[in-house]
Amino acid sequence: MAIPILHRIIPLLLFLLLTLWPVSSSSLPDEYSDREALVQFRAALSDKSGSLGSWNATGSDFCRWAGVTCSRRHPGRVTSLNLSSLGLAGSISPVIGNLTFLQSLDLFNNTLSGDVYFTSQLHRLHYLELAYNDFSGDLPVGLCNCSNLVFLSVEANELHGAIPSCLGSLLQLKVLYLGENNLTGTVPPSLGNLTMLLQIALYQNQLEGTIPEGLSGLRYLQYIQASRNSLSGTLPPLFFNISSLQYLGFSSNKLHGRLPPDAGTRLPNLQVLRLGGIGNNFSGTIPASLSNATEIQVLGLARNSFEGRIPPEIGILCPVSVQMGSNKLQANDAGDWEFLRYFTNCTRLQVIDLSDNTLGGILPSFIANLSRSIQWLSMAKNQISGIIPPGIGSLKGIEDLEFQGNNLFGDIPGDIGRLRNLKVLWLNMNSMSGGIPFSIGNLTQLLTLDLSNNQLNGSIPKSLGSMERLTNLDLSSNRLVESIPDVIFSLPSLTDSLLLSDNYLSGALPPKVGNLRRATTLSLSRNNLSGKIPTTLGDCASLVYLALDSNHFTGSIPLSLGNLRGLSILNLTRNALSGSIPQQLSNIHGLQQLYLAHNNLSGTIPQFLEKSSALIELDLSYNHLSGEVPSHGLFANMSGFSVLGNYGLCGGIAELNLPPCEVKPHKLQKQMLLRILLLVSGIVICSSLLCVALFLFKGRKQTDRKNATSDLMLNEKYPRVSYHELFEATDGFAPANLIGAGKYGSVYRGNLSLPSAVNVVVAVKVFTLQHASSSRSFMAECEALRNVKHRNLIKIITCCSSMDSRGNDFRALVLEFMPKYSLDRWLHPRIHEQTHKLSIAQLLNIAVDVADAIDHLHNNSCPTVIHCDLKPSNILLSADWTAYVADFGLAKLVGESIEKSGLSAGDSSTVGIRGTIGYVAPEYGAGGQASVVGDAYSFGITLLEMFTGKAPTDNMFREGLTLHLHAEMTLPEKISEIIDPALLHVEQYDTDAEVLTCLSSVIEVGVSCSKENPSKRMDMKHAAAKLNRIREEMRYDTIVRVLIPYLAIPKPSGSSLPPPQHRQTTQASIRIWMQ
Repeated sequence: MAIPILHRIIPLLLFLLLTLWPVSSSSLPDEYSDREALVQFRAALSDKSGSLGSWNATGSDFCRWAGVTCSRRHPGRVTSLNLSSLGLAGSISPVIGNLTFLQSLDLFNNTLSGDVYFTSQLHRLHYLELAYNDFSGDLPVGLCNCSNLVFLSVEANELHGAIPSCLGSLLQLKVLYLGENNLTGTVPPSLGNLTMLLQIALYQNQLEGTIPEGLSGLRYLQYIQASRNSLSGTLPPLFFNISSLQYLGFSSNKLHGRLPPDAGTRLPNLQVLRLGGIGNNFSGTIPASLSNATEIQVLGLARNSFEGRIPPEIGILCPVSVQMGSNKLQANDAGDWEFLRYFTNCTRLQVIDLSDNTLGGILPSFIANLSRSIQWLSMAKNQISGIIPPGIGSLKGIEDLEFQGNNLFGDIPGDIGRLRNLKVLWLNMNSMSGGIPFSIGNLTQLLTLDLSNNQLNGSIPKSLGSMERLTNLDLSSNRLVESIPDVIFSLPSLTDSLLLSDNYLSGALPPKVGNLRRATTLSLSRNNLSGKIPTTLGDCASLVYLALDSNHFTGSIPLSLGNLRGLSILNLTRNALSGSIPQQLSNIHGLQQLYLAHNNLSGTIPQFLEKSSALIELDLSYNHLSGEVPSHGLFANMSGFSVLGNYGLCGGIAELNLPPCEVKPHKLQKQMLLRILLLVSGIVICSSLLCVALFLFKGRKQTDRKNATSDLMLNEKYPRVSYHELFEATDGFAPANLIGAGKYGSVYRGNLSLPSAVNVVVAVKVFTLQHASSSRSFMAECEALRNVKHRNLIKIITCCSSMDSRGNDFRALVLEFMPKYSLDRWLHPRIHEQTHKLSIAQLLNIAVDVADAIDHLHNNSCPTVIHCDLKPSNILLSADWTAYVADFGLAKLVGESIEKSGLSAGDSSTVGIRGTIGYVAPEYGAGGQASVVGDAYSFGITLLEMFTGKAPTDNMFREGLTLHLHAEMTLPEKISEIIDPALLHVEQYDTDAEVLTCLSSVIEVGVSCSKENPSKRMDMKHAAAKLNRIREEMRYDTIVRVLIPYLAIPKPSGSSLPPPQHRQTTQASIRIWMQ
């Protein structure tokens, strides 16, 4: 009987269980679970803007919280969370995985960090937007569990590792954005399974290998952007069968091959084609069939090996941007320019770049009929002849006009003055004649005007004085006559160069030349200028290069030239200058080249020329100098100087073959007597004080050590802190707070309460006094940081010199905390650290910051400070990527009483092998004196490391090969071979000639600073000026090149997705360069 009863009871129990279960799973516990998940999610976030103010844990209806949407069918269940662009920081709590009804999660454009493993539980998720944050770690395999995903975007984060092949199982996926991360490995062939895919972005990663053939089967694909990777091989032939394709981007990879002749026919909907940039090498002819892709707006084929004629049919397309520069394209007769005639009918055309090809023939006159919308027209570095058509003034929207490096002749048309929006005009390196039109002064927006190396004649028009934004004016190597108008020297914006050399200009140099206070280069060489050199020239404080040679200047060299503290090159050769060489030139500490030959100078050779550590070339030949020629410094080697034709000189090194200098007998006797008296006096004084010195030695040593910090400790602006306060601030110097450790101590992160603020995040540098030199290092840092202030030097908050809890001496510095840590951690991240690659813009900004700081230490600090240990780990980065030079433990103070710093004379003047191997100047290893050029060497090596990605101690540098030689051997043609490949992938434009030019200039500075011979090195004044100029040129070039609106791809008809969100906007690019 028991068995039949069980048969009846068990079904009844199952029925009751199934009946009651939905009630228990859909009432209070689920609603409470979603509320609790949101509360915990909010607790892990930092919301400084208060955007989540409505997220009150005690609130009654969490479905009304900002950004929260709940289900209508399942009340109390969260289905959507939209927190985009709210300035949120912190991490994402895994508890968000409890929002099991979540369908849409949008965290776009915040500063959230950590990993993204929280997504693996969100099985109902359709839309996931995590772009433009700081998420790190691998792209999680758990994403593959979100089988309903339609939209997935994680671009512009710091994700790394391989792309999981299981993403190919997300069969509903229509949008996949993985760009702008650090993803490595190959593109998984499994992505070819995503047959519903409309858009895929893989750009700016480190992907390699070939493009999978399977991607050719994505028949609905509209957008593919994989630029700035290391993909190799060819484009799969079947790619051109994806007729729906609108955007095809593979620029800056390692691809090659030919475009199929029917490419345009097979891609009728194509709008953007980007195959240019550094690395690619497509060849063959440009297919005429591209004219069938009538929707094309951007045609980017620059920096490849395309050859032959440009098909006339291309002109029918009427794109917005045509970039074909740096190829092998040809034009020999009028018929070859027919494509340009078609362009005259294009009202939306903004960019035409045909530079650096082999285009020849006559410049077509109908170029003046191009649309007024044209902004950038470049035909530079070709073989084009003919005249610039008079109607060129009708291109009223143009901002950049480049015709340099051709065979153009004739006059500059007067109506060029109608181009009121023009910012860059390059007509140099042609055969243009006639005068400079007066109307050119109407170009008031012009930044750069280069008419050099032509055959222009007449006078310089005074109308140039209207160009109030002009930064660079080059009229050199022409046939210009008469005097230089005063208005030229009154242009306030001339911050780069004024080049008027190799003309027939005459008259006096007006005193108004002193108004060029911001110009770095002034060249008036090889003219017919006369009169005295104005003393006001000494007001041009920013000059680095000054050339007045081969004129008819008379009088003496102005004493005021000694005010040009940043001058590197001074050329006054072949004038009629008289008088002596002024002592005031000794104030120009960075003067590297001084040319005074072929004048009427008299007097002796000043001693400061012998003592100069920067001077590498000196020409005093054919003057009337007399007296002894020095034999040390620059004068120790004939290769660096010349004194020929000065018949009153004597002595010097034997190679000069000059007569010996006579020494009068009575003078010799006086010198001998003086030496004897000094010797006797010294013996008496030393003997009488020996006992006292020995008795007081120990006490004096202790006193000196304390005096080194007394000024700092007693200064009211530095708050006093005790050992106990620092102990508490760092949690007892806990290992968890340890930032870094070095030879002389350790650095901890701490939270310190100061009079000005509470709970300030600081860096506490604790010195290991057991090391013999630690105390001296502490004193050196105190003295250096107390004496110098600069925006790019680490700021000292205070110091502590007391006893620890065990009664031992304790020394510590409290410094401003740098949240991005050191540059070294970004150049060479540790295995456990995940950092994105710094861009060229960021590295250039950092280089300028460091150069400015070291320049300040060397040239604007009293006393002069020599850092002695410059390297990437001693360059710290703030939250906004500003660089700060730190660690002055080996710093040397020059020009001030040594006793003040508590250091011995020997310590301040020489260094044995001080610094770090690889960065320390070679002469230090031989016991040479610490000098500013030693810092320049360290800076040069650091600069090369930043842009090559190679440390000077890399294993590749052996058997005589060094980082310096490695870089020097590639200049200038092979610069791309040494630049960090990952760095090049960060750049954002197909036309990368300017990027390579910038990088070449930077490497030149690094090579010049790191020469083995100290006397041949570029000093920091000129290195800083050069890098600032490079950055300014690159900023301007970037702005000009990218002022083209991004062309959004239309939203697919019938799609429920948002429009494509390829967010590499022009504004973002400009912001990077303007930091």
